[in-house]
Amino acid sequence: MLILCDRLYDGVSPSFLGNQTIVVRDSQIKSVKATSDEDRLTGNAVRVAVASPGMIDIQINGAADTQFNFSPSPEALATIAWGARQGGTASILPTFITAHGQSYLNAIDAVRKAISSDVPGLIGIHLEGPFLSPARPGIHDPSAIRPLEEEDVFALEQQARDFPGVILLTLAPECQNASHLERLAASGIILFAGHSEATQADLTKISGATHLWNAMPAPASRVSGIVSEVLGGNRLFAGIIADGFHVGEQALTMSVRSAADRLCLVTDAMMTLSGTSSGFDLDGRRISLADGRLTSADGTLAGAHIAMDTSLQTLIRLTGVDAVTALQMATVNPARALGLEERFGRIASGYSANLSLFDEHLNATGVVTQGNLLMRNEAT
Repeated sequence: MLILCDRLYDGVSPSFLGNQTIVVRDSQIKSVKATSDEDRLTGNAVRVAVASPGMIDIQINGAADTQFNFSPSPEALATIAWGARQGGTASILPTFITAHGQSYLNAIDAVRKAISSDVPGLIGIHLEGPFLSPARPGIHDPSAIRPLEEEDVFALEQQARDFPGVILLTLAPECQNASHLERLAASGIILFAGHSEATQADLTKISGATHLWNAMPAPASRVSGIVSEVLGGNRLFAGIIADGFHVGEQALTMSVRSAADRLCLVTDAMMTLSGTSSGFDLDGRRISLADGRLTSADGTLAGAHIAMDTSLQTLIRLTGVDAVTALQMATVNPARALGLEERFGRIASGYSANLSLFDEHLNATGVVTQGNLLMRNEAT
C-alpha cells in the first residue's frame, strides 16, 4: 500500500514534510520517501492531504451508542473502536470506570478476548477506579469507590503477567498502601493519579495524571500537588481534555506552554460520540447532552462528547499552538506515556503501520491500524 501525502508529520520533524509517500507492507512501515512521478501514477495509491502517526486515545469510555461499563464484551469494544476511528483515532485504551467489587476483571477479560480476536485498534485497557479518593469522585459512583485491597493487587499482578497490551490504572495514590503501589508498578501496570488530592510525596510510583485539572485540586503556591508536578516538573505525563468545557482557555494554554512534550490529548468520550443518543443513565443518574456538553442534573461533567480530530482543532483554536505540536500531543506523547515508543508514534521504517489521515483542515478521513486501511464511515 502506498499513501501519498501532501503534508506529513512523521513524529520527529518540527514541521510538516511536503509531498511524501509512505510504503506499508505486512502491517509495518517499510519506507518513507519523497513522492515520485511513478508513485503518482500508481492506480491503487491512497492520496491524502495530511498524514500523521496514528492518534492514540488513552481515555475513551464509549462511542457509537455503546458504553464499555454497560457492555464489557469484545463486540462492544469493536463498536467503540469504530466510533473512535470516525475522529481519526487509530488506537485506543477503552476505559472502564468505577464499578462495585472486582468488576474490572470482566473488563480486562473482554479486552484480552478482543485483542486475541484481532479487533482493530485495541492496544490495552484503562481502568479509571474504583481506587479513587472519596473527596474527588466527579461523576463516579461514590458508593463503589474504595482503596486497593490485597486481593485486588494479587488479581492485577496475575492479569499483568500475560496481558497482550497495556494496563493503565488511574487511582488516588494518597488513599493506597505504598507497598501495593510498588507491587503494581513492578508488575508493569502504568499508574496515573486521578480523582485525587495527592501531593508530591504521594507520586513517587506514579508516571502520569488523568484528565489534568479535573477532579484534583488547583495548584497552590506552597504545596506541590498533581497539577504543579506535571506543569512544573519534567517527569509526569498527563491526559488533558480539550473540549472547551473541562479546562478553561488560560489553563489549557498554560499547560501546553509548560508541558507540550508530556501532555496526551484525550477525548474522555462517552457513548454519545459517533452515536445517535442524546443521553443515558449512569449509576442511577441521568446524563444529558446539550450544546456539546455532557452533564448530570446537578451540572457535574460526565465525560465528554468530542472526537480526536475536533480535539486537535479546539486545542489549536484555544491555545494558538501549531498543528504539529497538537499532533504530537495526540500521537508521540501517548506512545511514550505507555512505553510503546518503539512501535508507535513515528512514521519510519520498522514502525507499526498505524496512521491517522486527514483533509487539509485536520478533519479525519480515515486511519491505518495494524496495517489495515479503514476509511471514515466504513462498517465495523
